[in-house]
Amino acid sequence: MKKTVTIDKHSGFCWGVVRTVQIAEQTLKNFADENIYVLGHIIHNPKEIERLEREGLRTITVKDFESLANTNAKVIVRAHGEPPETYRQALKYGIEIIDATCPVVTKLQERVRKFYDLGYQIVVFGKKDHAEVLGVRGVCNDECIVISKLHQAETEVDITKKTVLFSQTTMDRPTFLEIKKLLQEKVQELIVDEMQTIATEFHAKDTICGQVSGREQDLAEFAKQQDIMVFVAGRASSNGKVLFDVAKQANPRTYFIEDINELHSEWFNNVTTVGISGATSTPQWHMEYVKSVIEDLSE
Repeated sequence: MKKTVTIDKHSGFCWGVVRTVQIAEQTLKNFADENIYVLGHIIHNPKEIERLEREGLRTITVKDFESLANTNAKVIVRAHGEPPETYRQALKYGIEIIDATCPVVTKLQERVRKFYDLGYQIVVFGKKDHAEVLGVRGVCNDECIVISKLHQAETEVDITKKTVLFSQTTMDRPTFLEIKKLLQEKVQELIVDEMQTIATEFHAKDTICGQVSGREQDLAEFAKQQDIMVFVAGRASSNGKVLFDVAKQANPRTYFIEDINELHSEWFNNVTTVGISGATSTPQWHMEYVKSVIEDLSE
């Protein structure tokens, strides 16, 4: 049976990832004879990491700074950003930082710092040890509450304090809105004793990246039109998990793969349309490769 395999036209790199990868490629080109490093995986996609490593990009951590001291090392800060301490360590060891932080993440850090300086309790909807959240924690001296579930908003947030809610840029908006609603109901004027009233404030800043949330409706519609869906992403990708769940909900016959060796020929039995989509960190060239493999399986 002949299969039609289609790549979701709304999938592929978001502009922030495009920018980061372009900065890495240009740095490798401009300083071809020098050692170029990146702090952590440049994006959460192993195939793109492997491609850039073949071009000469080396992955390190802050712990490696001391060994690179005064070697004219150039270190790229990836799209997820870094806490202020990373920049202080780079200055200490004479390392040149090339900042490829996604502007959306930079803006998030700036807003967190602003409200922290104003004395607000900072609540972040995200994953505590995610690279982006580590950067956010750094700009407020790690004096914040990181939650990933609705029940944590009920048990871990001090509702007597003026509070601002932010989100890691790649989290799902429905859960963010549930947390926002709960805190709006709880963080309010409270009577502390008969002589004193403390007025508390609550602000919610929707800092989920539009490049992620904006794809959800288009992805759901695309998935519904296919007999099966193959979602291609790195397993460490937060937005990959979010978008895969969107596709899975729209089409239960949605399969997650990181590489072609995870494809199963029986998935494609008795189907005529196969859709391929991916995370904002999934390169177009890799989805094209997956498409060609599926087309070969279909013959």
